[in-house]
Amino acid sequence: MPDDAMEPAPQAPAPVRHHETVVTGPMEHDITDGGPDMVQFVDGDGNRLPTSPANEAYAKIVEDLTPEDGRSMYRDLVLVRRIDAEGHALQRQGELGLWPSLLGQEAAQVGAGRAMRRQDYAFPGYREHGVAWCRDVPPENLLGMFRGVNHGGWDSNANNFHLYTIVIGNQMLHATGYAMGIQRDGDVGTGDPDRDAAVMAFTGDGGTAQGDFNEALVFAGVANAPLVFFVQNNQWAISEPNYKQFRIPPYQRARGFGFPGVRVDGNDVLAVYAVTKAALDAARAGQGPTLIEAFTYRMGAHTTSDDPTKYRIAAEVDIWREKDPITRMRGFLASKGYADEAFFDAVDKEADELAARIRKACQEMPNPPKPAMFDNVYVDPHPVVEREKAEFIAYQASFEGGK
Repeated sequence: MPDDAMEPAPQAPAPVRHHETVVTGPMEHDITDGGPDMVQFVDGDGNRLPTSPANEAYAKIVEDLTPEDGRSMYRDLVLVRRIDAEGHALQRQGELGLWPSLLGQEAAQVGAGRAMRRQDYAFPGYREHGVAWCRDVPPENLLGMFRGVNHGGWDSNANNFHLYTIVIGNQMLHATGYAMGIQRDGDVGTGDPDRDAAVMAFTGDGGTAQGDFNEALVFAGVANAPLVFFVQNNQWAISEPNYKQFRIPPYQRARGFGFPGVRVDGNDVLAVYAVTKAALDAARAGQGPTLIEAFTYRMGAHTTSDDPTKYRIAAEVDIWREKDPITRMRGFLASKGYADEAFFDAVDKEADELAARIRKACQEMPNPPKPAMFDNVYVDPHPVVEREKAEFIAYQASFEGGK
């Protein structure tokens, strides 16, 4: 080729589509409708919904439940709501420092809690009073924690229910580490129903924005850990709505981490039970993690220090009131002839007795010695903590009367 010959002009590269937007705009989310992917079995009036592409995979689990199972779940829903109501009332009367209500989320927690086996382990946030009930944690212990008379409230290993975690999202990593430990102990995929175990990690929609949450999903996915992430999407992270937290629903994010995600009607206890049971069975069998998004609503305030009338409208609350989980389950039991008025009255009476019991127990809890706050910080004595305890005792003794 002559030196002065011109080289052929390079071909223009084919356009590359680096990104294609597939998500809706931030203001297009409908927080009252979970969409066609959501698993449901009972409508707002308690009517059994027909089999659909969304619920078909879980229908057998619901069909295998007995009338007694349904009555037991209804009882749990009513008693858990009554515990929550007492906690709220006790805080308002100055008996507790704080109370985070679960009002409206009873079905999500009872359905998930009832799907767990004895050897499974739960890692809650701080609102999982219904899961605690299902794990046989005495409700008095929950009240003791929020009254500030103990270091956490219960022995985690007695009920395989970890202590409440106040720091949002921390429990996701704790659960992942525990699940990987179960895996390495060989307690997964043996086929022994009394040995194979799984872990459940609970958080809210706000928790999905935390770094800990996303890191936990990375580790769980890569390790194929026996873990079920249970996100209660109650639509509000304190005063932040969903559209300020994520662009796609939490259940769709699981695919990016390499495992399945399912959205379930969080106010339908039968649907929650079925979806959670399937996910836990898969985890115990060695099939790895699942993310469940329970689509629900926080009917009350974030905690007793919050006023939701400042950031949400009453019409929104009214729409969700029509989806009340207890009304739905009661309608289902009545329509099937599984329960009568005598049964419902007996449950209400039991709820009254439970409320009176835990109220009395809370009010009679003794205040611990003040230096006790330094105890059990470490397993072994720690010189810094011991010095701080001595200084605190000396400071208290400097007041008139030594108190």
